[in-house]
Amino acid sequence: MTAVNPFQVQAFSTADVGEQVRATPSWTQHYQQMSPGHFAGQIRCLDLQGVEIYEESMNTRVEQNFSAPAGALAFCFDRTDNSLYLLNGESRNIWITPENYQEVAVVFGPEFVQRHALDINRLEGLFMAPLNSLQNALFSRWLSGTLTRLGQAVDVPSRDALAEQLFDDCLFILDNASACLDRGALWRRSEERTIMRRVGEWAADCPEETLNLLELADIAGVSLRQLQQAFKAFTGMTPAHWLRLRRLNSARRELLGCRAGGSTVAEVAMHWSFWHLGRFSSSYQQLFKELPSETLKRAQQRS
Repeated sequence: MTAVNPFQVQAFSTADVGEQVRATPSWTQHYQQMSPGHFAGQIRCLDLQGVEIYEESMNTRVEQNFSAPAGALAFCFDRTDNSLYLLNGESRNIWITPENYQEVAVVFGPEFVQRHALDINRLEGLFMAPLNSLQNALFSRWLSGTLTRLGQAVDVPSRDALAEQLFDDCLFILDNASACLDRGALWRRSEERTIMRRVGEWAADCPEETLNLLELADIAGVSLRQLQQAFKAFTGMTPAHWLRLRRLNSARRELLGCRAGGSTVAEVAMHWSFWHLGRFSSSYQQLFKELPSETLKRAQQRS
């Protein structure tokens, strides 16, 4: 008699940032494509009944505005530079991934966190700070390999045993990484993160609003120079370029939602303050590798 593997590793391949978001429904997320190319993403995840392992990869740069599930604690390992980022469900975060980004994470749900009486207050100051230790790269590779093995193997550990092992390992790595933390750099990073959080909250709460640079600085509560420095540190681009990419992504979402007989490309372009249709089409094609008319045609054919 063949034993049944109790671990069901789910895998998804995506062709749009919206599909990538929908593949992780327990998170509050908003993605925007920020570098040229046909988007291609992958997600693998395993639910251990209160603890989740997931792995995400994306080929283009993507702005992520997100919160972890309420009450959860997430350990996210960036496989690009082997940094560990600690997240909780109470903070809204914004950052832009590099191209060909890979991340593997362990998310401990609220019941698991409460059952283990973990004092979240003692972790204050560590959330969204890049934490580095020698174990990060080894552990992230082990996590990725574990997803592969559990999707294939029959002789597997119990869910509870694996969840407890993951919890102990993540706390051990966190302790090592936080001991090596540059507190001065952490303070500067915290200031920049606060600026970007304000910008991200505005972007999430007012998706159809457009601003100029001075208005965006007012939203962030800082000078234009401070705004530019924060954007350089967090996104590697100017605020003006970010605003333009944001409008292009908004236009794409609107085009993808159009039905037959609905809006035209020109109407969508003007809705997002692109007044020169030729320049809009050129910028759109450069970013998404297709003309806006092609996006609209595909959307209308599906309706």
